[in-house]
Amino acid sequence: MAKTDVLSLAILGMLAEQPLHGYQIRKRLGSELGPFRALSYGSLYPCLKRMVASGLIAADETDASAVRTAGSRRSKIAYGLTAEGESRLAEELANAGASSWDDDTFDVRFSLFTKTDSATRLRILEGRRSRLSERLEEVAEGLQRVRERHDAYTTELHRHGLERVEREVEWLDRLIENERSATRGDNPSTAPAGNN
Repeated sequence: MAKTDVLSLAILGMLAEQPLHGYQIRKRLGSELGPFRALSYGSLYPCLKRMVASGLIAADETDASAVRTAGSRRSKIAYGLTAEGESRLAEELANAGASSWDDDTFDVRFSLFTKTDSATRLRILEGRRSRLSERLEEVAEGLQRVRERHDAYTTELHRHGLERVEREVEWLDRLIENERSATRGDNPSTAPAGNN
């Protein structure tokens, strides 16, 4: 999934809750989805424009919320999901393919887990865990090679990367177990909230 597609998915997920103005979307993306903290209006508004053109969202210009900017009145535009946007969101939320657990996509997909069914959540978590297990092997091999060269700083960098991936694998193991327990009806209070 391309970065633009990830941004579109995040926007669809937000607009599923309520219509929002562009600055509200940017603010929520920054506060709720860490990877988008540096999102500029120069990236957001072209994406919104493409989504309007493709029929996924509709732009509603309202004079009632007009603001004064440099002596002129400018209307705010509220964006809302269309039926096609709702359908696309449902399709994306049902997808548990490899792109859903990639580094660029996982955080957005995880933020939409309350709108995702349990079986799909579990497949995404297991896919992410599998991907990180492969990465653990690669990082461990890299650490061994660096140790053999006696490069202390690069060794520390690799050790830090290894510890970071190990922590995420442990976190995923807990989430997977919670998801499985909730599906079985065991300890439902420990599972993340969401649709089952």
